[in-house]
Amino acid sequence: MDRFSVAALAASMLVLALVSAAPAAPAAPAAPAAPSGGLEISTLSGRPDTVAGGNTLLRVDVPRHVALDRVRVTLNGDDVSGVFVADRAGRTLTGLVHGLRRGPNTLVASAPGRHRDRLDVVNHPQEGPVFSGPHQQPYTCETAQFAVPVIGGTLGQPLDENCTVEPRVDYFYRTTAGGYAPWPADATSYPADLADTTTSAGVNVPFIVRMETGSANRAVVQTSMLHDPLGETEPTPTRRADGWNGRAVFTLGGGCSGGWYRSGAGTGGVTDAFLLGQGYALMSSSLNVFGNNCNDLTAAESAMMTKELFVERYGPVEHTIGFGCSGGSYQAHQITDNYPGIFDGIVVGCSFPEVGFGTVGFISDAWLLHEYFTNDATLAWSQEQQRRVAGFATYATLPSMAVSAGRIDPRRFCGILPVEQRYDPVTNPGGARCDVYDHAINVYGADPGTGFARRPLDNVGIQYGLATLNDGTITPEQFLELNERVGGFDADANIVAGRTVADLDATRIAYRTGRLTNGGGGLADVPIIDYRAYYDDQPWGDIHVRYHTSSMRERLENANGTAANHVSLLEDARYGLFSTQSPLLRHAITQMDRWLTTLAADDSGAARIDKIVAARPVELVEGCMTRAAAPVFVAETLDRDPAGECERLYPSASFPREVAGESVAADVVKCRLRPPERDDYAVEWTDEQWQRLTTVFAGGVCDYGVPGVEQQGLAGTWLRF
Repeated sequence: MDRFSVAALAASMLVLALVSAAPAAPAAPAAPAAPSGGLEISTLSGRPDTVAGGNTLLRVDVPRHVALDRVRVTLNGDDVSGVFVADRAGRTLTGLVHGLRRGPNTLVASAPGRHRDRLDVVNHPQEGPVFSGPHQQPYTCETAQFAVPVIGGTLGQPLDENCTVEPRVDYFYRTTAGGYAPWPADATSYPADLADTTTSAGVNVPFIVRMETGSANRAVVQTSMLHDPLGETEPTPTRRADGWNGRAVFTLGGGCSGGWYRSGAGTGGVTDAFLLGQGYALMSSSLNVFGNNCNDLTAAESAMMTKELFVERYGPVEHTIGFGCSGGSYQAHQITDNYPGIFDGIVVGCSFPEVGFGTVGFISDAWLLHEYFTNDATLAWSQEQQRRVAGFATYATLPSMAVSAGRIDPRRFCGILPVEQRYDPVTNPGGARCDVYDHAINVYGADPGTGFARRPLDNVGIQYGLATLNDGTITPEQFLELNERVGGFDADANIVAGRTVADLDATRIAYRTGRLTNGGGGLADVPIIDYRAYYDDQPWGDIHVRYHTSSMRERLENANGTAANHVSLLEDARYGLFSTQSPLLRHAITQMDRWLTTLAADDSGAARIDKIVAARPVELVEGCMTRAAAPVFVAETLDRDPAGECERLYPSASFPREVAGESVAADVVKCRLRPPERDDYAVEWTDEQWQRLTTVFAGGVCDYGVPGVEQQGLAGTWLRF
C-alpha cells in the first residue's frame, strides 16, 4: 500500500527556479513489522509536502512493547488521538486527521517511555494549486454540462468560482442483460435482474457500484468500486468494501485540441464493466482528460489530489495502475516519470511519449509539408512521393496531420472559450491564446518581447525528404525546392518563409523539467505495458501511428541503458483504439496486476530493474496478434525489424524527421548544425544545385549524430513552478 514517510521538504519555487523535492517513498508491505525503535508517523494519502484540503490519512507504527491505547497524536499541539483506529495485528494506528491549517503543520505521535516522532506536513487549498503554479485564467466551469454516468442529469451550477460541486454518492448495478441501471431509491431488497461478479481476488459479490463525485483542483473528481449497500456497512479508510480487490485503476482521458481554460464535462471514466467486475476501484478527474486539459503538469497535480481523496475515503491502495490511450498515454508517461509514486505501473494504448514534442513535431512538420505540396510547389509530386517524404504508411495521414497541427495555433482550437475572450492579433491582442505552449506558460515562462509563452519549436537545418533523395524516390530538384520553400511558423503559427527558431530557454526547460519525456525519472522504476491497436493504415489518416511506441522504448534505453520494464502488445483495430472488449488489453491489465503484486513482495536487495525483470509474469510475452478472423499470438520482440512477422503484419512506418535523419526517439528539439558535404548524399550534384543547397542551409544541416542544442537530463522529480 502507498505510504509516504518524512521527507526534507523543498521550498516552493518560482518559474524556472527548479530544484527537486524528495522522491516518494517506496510502497510499504500491507502488514508492516513493528518499528525496532520508537514510534513512526507517516502519511498514507500522499506526500507530506503536498497535502490538500485540510485533512490527511495518517499511520502510526507502534513498537510491540508500547500499548496502542497509550499513544497520543497531536496536530499543532491539539490532541487528535480520538480519530485513530487500532490494528493490533499489525501494531498500527490509522486515522483521518482534519483541521490542518493552510501551509506548514506539525503532527507529533508520543507515548510514555520517551517514544516520540514528529511529521511536518504542508497543506494546500482543495482548489489547488500545489506544484503547478498560478491557476490559468480565464477559466470556465462546466459542471452544468457534466452528465452523471448511468444516473442521468448533470451536476448543476458550481458552488463557487473554483468549479466546486456538492459531494454526492450514487449507486448503480449491472443487470443480467449486460447493462447498467440506477440503484432503486430506498431499496430494501435486490432487484430481480441484478448480476453478480467474481473479482480477481476470487470473491463473488453482487455487481453493485458505489460512485462518489466531488471536487479537487478546480475539477470534478469521480471514484467507483463494488459495494453492496444492503449487505455491507459503509466503507471507511480502515474497513474495506468486500468487493474491492485493494487495487486501483486511474483512468486517463484522451484528446488535446481545445483542452484549455475549462474544467471539463467528463472524466476518464469510472464505469468500465470489466475493470469494476474484476474488483478494481476506478478513479479519475475531469482535468485528467487531455481534451479538457492538455497540460501534463496540471494533470499530474490533479491525479495526485484525486488519489489523495480516494485514500482518505477508502484507505490505502496496494497499487495504482495508470490507464489511458492517446492523450491518456501522454499523462501516464509524464506523470510517472516526473511525479513518481502516483502510479505504480502503467498500461498505455495508442501511445505517444508526450504531446509537445513527440506529437507536435510530426504533426507540425506534416502541416508544413502539406502546405508546400498543396500551394507552393512548382514541380510535380505524386501522392506516393509525398507519402514517402512524410514517412507515413498512408498518404491520407499527411493532410490529416496538417489539421491536427492546429493545436500550436493560438486561434484555431479555442473550445468553449467565449469569442470575446479569445486572442486575436488585431482585435484582441491581450486575449487568451489557445495552444499547447501558452497553456504551459507556468513552465516555459513568457517571451519578454511578445508576452506569449516561450516556444520550444524548431526546424532549422532539417533536410526534409533526405532519405527519399538518397534512395531515388525524389529528384535533387524536388529535394532542393522542398527545402527552399517549406518554411516555418511565426509566433501565431502562420506559415512563413523562414524556418522556425526555438527559444533556447524553453528548449532547456523542456529537457530539465520533463516536458519532453526523458524516461530516466520514475519511468525507469515501474512496469510499463504498451498496447497498440494498429491504426496506421486507416483510410482517413489517423494520428495514432505505431512508431511512437518505439520512440518511448528508445528513450528508455537511452536514459537507463535498458527497456526491460517495457512490454509491447500489438493487434489490429477490430476492437477500436483502446477497449476492454479486447482480450489482449484485458490480458495486459491482469498481467500488470500480477506483475505489481509480485514486485511488491520482493524484499531482496536487488537493483530495482532486476526486481522488475524477475517479477514479470511468464505469461506476459511481447508480440502481436495476427490479422486473421481467428487471430493467434505471435511471440516476437517488436523492434521494427523488417524481417519480423509482426512488422510485416503491422508496418511501423516513419515520420518526417526520421526521413530527415533523426532517430526514432524523436527527442531532439533543436538539432546541432554542421556544414553539408557532397559525400553525404547518394546523388551527383551539379555546381548550381550545390550552390542552392548551401544557400538553403547556410547555417548548416542537422547533425543527428550528436545531442541536440541544450539536450540534457532531468533536473529532478517532483519539481514545483
